[in-house]
Amino acid sequence: MDEDTPRLLADTNPLPETIDARLAQQLTFLIEIDRLKTVLRQSPLAAADRRENDAEHSWHLGLMVAILAEYADENVDIGHTIELVLIHDLVEIYAGDTPLYDAGKGLDQREREAAAAGTLFGLLPADQAARFRALWDEFEARQTPEARFAKAVDRLQPLLLNWMARGGTWRTPGVTADDIRARKAVIGDASAALWAAGQELIDEGERRGWSRPGSASIT
Repeated sequence: MDEDTPRLLADTNPLPETIDARLAQQLTFLIEIDRLKTVLRQSPLAAADRRENDAEHSWHLGLMVAILAEYADENVDIGHTIELVLIHDLVEIYAGDTPLYDAGKGLDQREREAAAAGTLFGLLPADQAARFRALWDEFEARQTPEARFAKAVDRLQPLLLNWMARGGTWRTPGVTADDIRARKAVIGDASAALWAAGQELIDEGERRGWSRPGSASIT
């Protein structure tokens, strides 16, 4: 842990020393990831007047994979894909959330999150640390059907929430409907059906004035 990393939550009330060492490492990790519930995202909830947190987002993605896997263009292992969506945002415990339309903050996103992955997953026993890091890297690389579908639902979920909010983050200053299309097009890499539905939501939102017309301004 470096000086910029918060003190471990488990250190504030240490586990009994009689607990098996491997299990203690795993429990320490599980306590630490409770921090995910405090990381706020930009997306508004559909059911309450507040923003969602990363833990809620990850839960929602897991259910989306289980329900929408039939729309994947390639066969996907549902269990493996759920692992990917549950793990990929854990690094934001230390790296923070990077809003989709914040181009400036996105410049060093990969470096911040890679460093956070090393620190956070390093709390686990070596075999599990390596496996979790491999899953995180798989999601980021999008070279497998499961990773492509995981990324697709990760982009579809906030689209649904913004639709329910009649715009939500689509109304971010400077963001246009074409920006939204450009950032959500990755859905089509995994599912033509889900991307067609996503485009319908974006198009209708633009018609209703929930987003600005115009050419893409964010790359």
